[in-house]
Amino acid sequence: MTIKILLEFLVVLGALAIGARVGGVGLGVWGGVGLLVLTVVFGIAPTAPPVDVILIIVAVIMAASSMEAAGGVDYLVSVAEGLIRRNPKRITIVAPIVAYAFSFAAGTGHIFYPLLPVMYEVARENGIRPERPIAVSTIASQQAITASPVSAATAAMLTLLGPANVGLVDILVITVPATLIGVITAALVQTRIGKELDDDPEYQRRLAAGELEPVKLKAPDDEKSVAPALPAGAGLSAGLFLAGVALIIVAGAAPQIRPQVPGANGAMEPVGMPVIIEIVMLAVAAVILLLSKAPVASVPRTKTCQAGITAVVGILGLAWMGDSFIAANKDVLLGALGETATNYPSFFALGLFAASVLLYSQAATTRALMPLGISLGIAPYNLIAMFPAVNGYFFLPNYGTIIAAINFDRTGTTGIGSYVLNHSFMLPGFIATIVAIVVGLGIASIW
Repeated sequence: MTIKILLEFLVVLGALAIGARVGGVGLGVWGGVGLLVLTVVFGIAPTAPPVDVILIIVAVIMAASSMEAAGGVDYLVSVAEGLIRRNPKRITIVAPIVAYAFSFAAGTGHIFYPLLPVMYEVARENGIRPERPIAVSTIASQQAITASPVSAATAAMLTLLGPANVGLVDILVITVPATLIGVITAALVQTRIGKELDDDPEYQRRLAAGELEPVKLKAPDDEKSVAPALPAGAGLSAGLFLAGVALIIVAGAAPQIRPQVPGANGAMEPVGMPVIIEIVMLAVAAVILLLSKAPVASVPRTKTCQAGITAVVGILGLAWMGDSFIAANKDVLLGALGETATNYPSFFALGLFAASVLLYSQAATTRALMPLGISLGIAPYNLIAMFPAVNGYFFLPNYGTIIAAINFDRTGTTGIGSYVLNHSFMLPGFIATIVAIVVGLGIASIW
């Protein structure tokens, strides 16, 4: 490897490090700075920006943001709360499955935040260590992103593997069961983690110091607190969004129902799935706004829209920089990594995991590194099996969902250890990710 390539690689790493430190859209704009240096200083020709991925994300953002503006997200959260409260003794198993299901349907882990206080309250009321359901549910909410048909990460995989005739159903057939089995396995292990609340010294100290009020057991006939009234179109907006997700899955499974258009060789062929997702999600957004009468001006101000735009900027800057660097040095990189990655695909999964620790984005990691896996000749289905490896955000305990989970658990059972890395999320994170990859590779060998 030449000095020039090493210097270029240092520029890429520097842009990633600064962007990760700045956070938010800073991750993407510093990718643009890195690309500027590579182009001006080292003469690298920029590749085409990841337009298809960005268009899919924007369309999904509009639908999800319209649902949030209409109260649909709050409606889904109320449904999730009901599911969790109906199974209080099994909360360590039920809560992560609910968190997974809702992130899977919404395509974003941001729907997870309102569930945290519910998990905390139900666990404590029933004498269950809150760390158990909270930690594994935090992991589940992100694992679902790599299985969701409308997530930014899946959109990136779909556009990258499309030329290899890999469709949405091929991705979901592997990732859905693999990640779900990984989450359930982690949840089963989590039921045995830590001391019971009655024996936990930190919890007992907080009770004795008056930092926490003793749990008040409710009588069966106690009146339940009345939840704030939802907008009239809340349930309808959630139903429309989920119908759009279902339609996308059906269209991926049955190409014959898609409109037929002339292909590159002149023969009629079905419209590609990236375009179908864009059309369906934009149409869903329009119908939600029309029927729910949600204020259009509030859509750009929703948390979903703000988070989605941050993802778009991140993918634009990071993926463009990464693609350009890899394309300019393709022969050298393939020569150094090709044989090892082909014979031992797990090494590439380690690379995906390590990159996701720095990038804090499944979509950005996917778009930045999966092209290298394709170039290395790793089988497309093995790449799909390794897709959950981009969920390494939990390794360093400074991701948004982790910080929120720690703060919501006032018993002190969920936290960061004295050695930083021995935190509550490490074990369920590793179990869910490793099991998902192993199961995925097994499914890929059959599929």
